[in-house]
Amino acid sequence: MHRPFVERGFAFVAFDFCGGGPESQSSGTMLDMSVLTEADDLDAVVDWARARQDIDANNLFLLGSSQGGYASTVVASRRPEDVAALGLFFPAFCIGDDAHERIAACGGVVPETMQVGPHVIGRRYNEDALATDVFELMGRYPGDVFIVHGELDRMVPSSYSRRAAETFPGACRLEIVEGVGHGFRTWPFELFDRALNDAIDFFEDHRLLKASEK
Repeated sequence: MHRPFVERGFAFVAFDFCGGGPESQSSGTMLDMSVLTEADDLDAVVDWARARQDIDANNLFLLGSSQGGYASTVVASRRPEDVAALGLFFPAFCIGDDAHERIAACGGVVPETMQVGPHVIGRRYNEDALATDVFELMGRYPGDVFIVHGELDRMVPSSYSRRAAETFPGACRLEIVEGVGHGFRTWPFELFDRALNDAIDFFEDHRLLKASEK
């Protein structure tokens, strides 16, 4: 994914969330991971990037997919002055509602561990999801936002992105892509390529805008 960004002159930083999944190479396990620990990880990456001399701290953009899109939104709300624009691919803004449903099915008690699909998550995942209102946090980020979401997404219904587009206070461009579901692995290459290039164009427009404001 990084190559088209680099070819357009962007410094592209990809990293591994701690405990982000069974294939994660970073420290930690999924039992310790939550949307807020991932936001903390991203915060640290932003600090690292801003400290580098070869990165323009005034043109720092966040791009996250699924749960990474949720974490990116949290970080943008924490430090809006540091995020020039925000890009989100099928952001998992359903996480809070899903947690409420899971815990309601457990009689309102948050268990130490829980099987969710093929993964086992820990208590903190549910506790942080229950305690965080991502739609309230959106109101704290005034920058422009670009969202791409599959029309047939069953894991994260596109209604969550439609709601987000109406909630972010700045300009929000929403693209609903017909015939595809959750995750780029399920998308035909031409649709993935179009979504990626639309995101690059969005960031390029905002990079140029920032430059003209100097």
